[in-house]
Amino acid sequence: MSVSTTSASSYAAKLEKMERTLSGYPREPLQKGLPKTIQSLCPQCLKVIPAELYEENGKVMIEKTCPEHGECKDIYWGDAELYLRNERWSFDTGYGISNPNVTGDVSCPNSCGLCGMHLNHTVLGNIDLTNRCNLTCPICFANANVTGYVYEPTLEQVRAMLQTYRDERPVAGRIIQFSGGEPTLNPQFFEILTLAEKMGFSHIQVASNGINFTDLDFAMRAKEAGLHTIYLQFDGLNDEIYKATRGRPLLDVKLKAIDNIRKADMKIALVCTIVRGVNDTAVGEILRFAIANCDVIAAISFQPVCFTGRISHKDRMSKRITLPDVMIGLEEQTGIVNRYDFYPLSFVNPFSKFIGALRGEEITNFTCHPHCTLCAYLVIDDEGKAVPMSRFIDVEELVSTMDKLAEKTARSRFKSFAKIKAWNALRKFYHEERAPKGLSFTKYLHTLNGMLDKKVGRGKDVKTFRTMMVGGMHFMDAYNYDLSRIKRCVIHFSAPDGKLYSFCSYNSGIVYRNRVERAHSIPLEEWKSVNGCLAAAIKDK
Repeated sequence: MSVSTTSASSYAAKLEKMERTLSGYPREPLQKGLPKTIQSLCPQCLKVIPAELYEENGKVMIEKTCPEHGECKDIYWGDAELYLRNERWSFDTGYGISNPNVTGDVSCPNSCGLCGMHLNHTVLGNIDLTNRCNLTCPICFANANVTGYVYEPTLEQVRAMLQTYRDERPVAGRIIQFSGGEPTLNPQFFEILTLAEKMGFSHIQVASNGINFTDLDFAMRAKEAGLHTIYLQFDGLNDEIYKATRGRPLLDVKLKAIDNIRKADMKIALVCTIVRGVNDTAVGEILRFAIANCDVIAAISFQPVCFTGRISHKDRMSKRITLPDVMIGLEEQTGIVNRYDFYPLSFVNPFSKFIGALRGEEITNFTCHPHCTLCAYLVIDDEGKAVPMSRFIDVEELVSTMDKLAEKTARSRFKSFAKIKAWNALRKFYHEERAPKGLSFTKYLHTLNGMLDKKVGRGKDVKTFRTMMVGGMHFMDAYNYDLSRIKRCVIHFSAPDGKLYSFCSYNSGIVYRNRVERAHSIPLEEWKSVNGCLAAAIKDK
């Protein structure tokens, strides 16, 4: 399929008419509808090339041709209807940051760091504490055994990386996740947790395989040091799945870690890498397990596998799974949710806009690309029955109303009237007769508070309904790369070079991770000789 291009002169004229980011760069609006031309990458040479998105047999396909390496075709989204539906709920209100790390003549993704073209501030900040791991997962982004070097920033380097988030303007970073490798292997892990809390991060998370949390004392110490949530790697409920995704049986490890995290009074978000033909038929079982353990499990994040290495067209087409495929799988396997209960993360942006307008200040806004995520919120009663909020709230009417109210509130001098209007909107679109039994409007408002306050809505003795976020995020690879997603990314990595990187430029496509780690690492064998017994934390291949 041929791809149309725009002449340089007409494109330059178009840029001149565009709105600007906070740092003065042209702000390209999100393209909507199908078919359309986007900017992508050649999966071999990684040069920026045009690509066409179009519908074929109910799916959204991506097709591109590199002058040097030829044609590439892949599945972009597994359901065209849901693709277009998600676009309806992209408010695309991001204007970037006023103090970008990279200025001057920039281009995406070759100027990442963040540059002035970037349209969103950080919602979730990531810092890799090590690339060492006590597993050798075949689907992992980072592994010291494979790279041959150890990347493990010092406490002072971590402090500087945290400060990069806190210095971000106009919205300072406030949610941090420590990742890796296995971040709990960093010998200063507890000191780092305490440091993040002292520096003003309101929510501290760690992405972990759970092995160290099988030690109850470790879990208790992490809680005391300031940890709130464990993003627990959790691919299913049988060991055949773990053998395929992680290289060894791990179910007992996961269950013990969950029990200890419960005892330590922290929260869990299950993070499930989904591979077609391996565990795509297990998503319903995972959801039921989470609901049964909702006193400690607050969320599930399904993550369709991305192909970070070379893979043939035939294998891609047979193994590719996308977000709508996962959500349709949940519908078919459970009946608890259906595909229309899910919306993009940007769907909740009007609520952030409204709160910011009330306060008269910029706050965290969830303005990511509409095809990065799909999310639904469940309310769970004492008997373990889960009902999506979209069943008893007219969510689309509510969000549309809140978006208009946010605009009016920003221009109004009388903020108190806006609070009354917001309360009336919540009341108007809430239908108690369709809600779980006993969930009155007052209790519903308290449940919403539990979504915002980590101390509300969890624990065995809670007298209110519990909430659970069920969603997914599909990280890109070089085959389905879309630069408009990079520019709107809200999950960023902070690095020792003083820059911030979009998740999908750090881990896939151009893969800044490799450059950063090589520049701030030592050879694996040298690290082993220096650290002695700690080297046992890395398994020799």
